[in-house]
Amino acid sequence: MDIRHYNREAWNRQVEGGNVWTIPVSPEEIAEARSGRWHIFLTPSRPVPCDWFPPLPGCRVLCLASGGGQQGPIFAAAGAEVTVFDNSPLQLEQDRLVADREDLNLRTVEGDMRDLSCFADGSFDLIVHPVSNLFVPEILPVWREAHRVLVPGGSLLSGFMNPGSFLFEGARERSELLVAHALPFSEPEVLSSEALAQRQADGVPLEFGHTLEDQIGGQLAAGFLLAGFYEDRNPEGHREVLEQYMAMFIATRSIRATSAVGRD
Repeated sequence: MDIRHYNREAWNRQVEGGNVWTIPVSPEEIAEARSGRWHIFLTPSRPVPCDWFPPLPGCRVLCLASGGGQQGPIFAAAGAEVTVFDNSPLQLEQDRLVADREDLNLRTVEGDMRDLSCFADGSFDLIVHPVSNLFVPEILPVWREAHRVLVPGGSLLSGFMNPGSFLFEGARERSELLVAHALPFSEPEVLSSEALAQRQADGVPLEFGHTLEDQIGGQLAAGFLLAGFYEDRNPEGHREVLEQYMAMFIATRSIRATSAVGRD
């Protein structure tokens, strides 16, 4: 199965269906950002701490696998030089919609988060990577490419799933929890052909559960230094049963080391 193609089409369907992560920011939010009052999310409900960001005017920002008309336009309105990179053409259209509506200088590029070869080394000062690496089967290339395209001392802000959320059958749909899966987790490997066909018909993206060794250790091995960490849950009223017991989302701030310390 061509996972990139499958998930591109699935996220196009999510845009058409009005998924919350595909709804562009409002003119009021852009006006606030232009006046210096803004926030963004890497995870569902907890804003990223202000001290995780460098000064934004003139900052070269890559919104990695971050289409949908949300983070990118906010950064552009706050004065950053923004590139939004995403696998879904319709997600990128949401960013262009806001840029045209608000007269923002913002570039969009379609591609696979594991391959940033269209960008030169040291192209960006900041990478913002909200929860999205669950849609690719391997993430070590994501960290290596992010490290390459950042300047030394640049920051990578990432959100990702707590891998424990992939262990349970019915963790999102039912009230009881049944341990059924090992990590790393791959939906294409555990779903029946009938279930895969139904997901495709419904436009549901396929997911992959990555280990903490790959999520955090992978950043360190790529040459990043961990500088910030927090956990998050879905908003009240939208929480899954597992969130009664643990946070399902993690956010990290990592700094590209100025030497090869930490790299394999």
